[in-house]
Amino acid sequence: EEQKKSDNDSKELTELAIIERDELKIQLQKVEDDLLRLIMPTDVANNMNVILEIRAGTGGEEASLFASEMYKMYEKYAITQDWRWEILTLNKTEIGGFSSAQVNVSGDSVFKKLRYESGVHRVQRIPVNDVKIQTSAASVFVLPEPTELDIQIKQSDLRVDVYRSSGCGGQSVNTTDSAVRITHLPTGIVVTMQDERSQLQNRKKALQILTSRVYELERAKLSEERAELRSKVQGTGDRSDKIRT
Repeated sequence: EEQKKSDNDSKELTELAIIERDELKIQLQKVEDDLLRLIMPTDVANNMNVILEIRAGTGGEEASLFASEMYKMYEKYAITQDWRWEILTLNKTEIGGFSSAQVNVSGDSVFKKLRYESGVHRVQRIPVNDVKIQTSAASVFVLPEPTELDIQIKQSDLRVDVYRSSGCGGQSVNTTDSAVRITHLPTGIVVTMQDERSQLQNRKKALQILTSRVYELERAKLSEERAELRSKVQGTGDRSDKIRT
């Protein structure tokens, strides 16, 4: 009988030890996660505003409808975050979709909260203009908007071309050289802008987008240098390359 009691006590101690072990594993994982956040370099872009670009991909007119819905989704999210939403370009299609859109989003921690939205987003559904299931895609680009202190672009590195704008735009279209194309010579990045009637306004917007793209290119180079460290510590890839369905 004493032997039986001793066996029961040992069994209970074993069960308690297993429970304590599992609890300590959870605590250890939390400590490791906290330590990882402390030792990994902080991205200085987290608190920056962003240039948000949405482009319709494969899927024809349905893709443009999907792009417009994504645009409205991000706009509503920006409202919930009390962010400022400024349209830079908005190219609409005949059925009410968007072939492309560029928006300046400013506020607290904008890039930190939107950075992983970059990538290809896909939808499978029966569109309003068809009766069969169709797959459409849209690309999202989230570019941090640096200040003059974060990056400086020399005027000598820029080639600015002006030409007459085309498409809808009022009486000034095709009568003045208001459209602007800016080329960053060291990287080959080109940005065109013709949405505004004023050449000065188009140039300002184009330079704003160009600066964000050049800065993102520099960030990508820096990320490559940190890639080995990240892979050793985290063992994961870049989440921004995901496809969301």
